[in-house]
Amino acid sequence: MTDPARSHDATSPRPDEDRQAFAEASESLWRITFGPALWALHFAGSYGVAAIWCAKVAAKGQDIAPLRLGFAVVTLAVLAAIGWLGWRSWRQWDYLGDRDYENAGANHEDRHQFLGHAAFLLSIVSFVGVVYTGLPVVFVQACR
Repeated sequence: MTDPARSHDATSPRPDEDRQAFAEASESLWRITFGPALWALHFAGSYGVAAIWCAKVAAKGQDIAPLRLGFAVVTLAVLAAIGWLGWRSWRQWDYLGDRDYENAGANHEDRHQFLGHAAFLLSIVSFVGVVYTGLPVVFVQACR
């Protein structure tokens, strides 16, 4: 029979710590996917709606201004959401807290900070992608 007091040594995490670490890692993995997912949805939705608008509405002679306004509002909302995700990921990365940009250790804190770093970088890429997806609104004046 094993002694329950000896089942965990000083270096192994407790079961409740494992659950908390898993919950934080799970949240971090979701945070990694949200930035690129928002970018992909913005890209597909924007060009899909523009194609339908130009084929159905603009073909009847209506102006493209409502489409441009709606596209600008949605783009700003997506950029705000990605910016918020990037800020949360920056805080998780905690670079300013310990000035440690290497997370080579095989412990919970290093994994947590690495996931924050990855999510932060993906947020930057997604932000730039949404900006470039939104540029046609600035330059395109009519459906042709």
